[in-house]
Amino acid sequence: MTRTHDSGPGTDSIGPELAADLADTALALARRFHAGATLWVVSPQWEPHAHHVAVEFVHPVIMGKRALPSVSLVESDPVAQCRVATRPGDVILAVASADQPAVRQIVRRAPAWGADTIWIGSGPRPAPGSATHVLWVDSDDPMVPATGRFVLLYHLLWELTHVCFEHPGLLTASACADETCVTCSDEGRLGEVEWPADGIGSAPVRTATGREPVDMSLLGEVAAGDLVLVHGGVAITRLDPDDDGTEEWP
Repeated sequence: MTRTHDSGPGTDSIGPELAADLADTALALARRFHAGATLWVVSPQWEPHAHHVAVEFVHPVIMGKRALPSVSLVESDPVAQCRVATRPGDVILAVASADQPAVRQIVRRAPAWGADTIWIGSGPRPAPGSATHVLWVDSDDPMVPATGRFVLLYHLLWELTHVCFEHPGLLTASACADETCVTCSDEGRLGEVEWPADGIGSAPVRTATGREPVDMSLLGEVAAGDLVLVHGGVAITRLDPDDDGTEEWP
């Protein structure tokens, strides 16, 4: 459903749902920065937004505010750039519409790189769960990216992230009990194959915890860049990298 929107970028254009999403995203981002993360920013359609976000976070424009590590990635292959740059614990922020193939690949693969993702956009939404956090302007107006609405979103994200820094007790996330296999105490994890393998032995696979050898005997041949589900040190299935589940919301 498309919500009514105004023509200006004022804070009255931030509804309660988006405000709650902003608060949750800012807290998660502050926790990542507190733990040593770098923010990597991509915007294949609107490169100035990538530069603007990076400058916003890295430049301490207010006395006493922290300069936060943030870098814009604007080369022709943002997927390859993110793959090389991202370390476990980092965050990738994308400013893009839901139909951008490079961004869809980045948010699809980011869990294997150990990164959270933030997706800012407008128009038809990506499917629920496509990115770790989605900050979306529900408007069909194609001019939204040029009106200041996106700028408002990432300015507010910057401000709220610094508000979280003012409350140190919020910066350490409480441990949660993830569902794991009762037999081997291991959960299915997304992995990205780094080098080809012929299925006879193991191949190096990148997961959220770093590189690890994974048994490929169940899958046969795999190629660099393949996405696999890893369980108990074994690749149990190959995932379609294009099946990212980003159909439009009704």
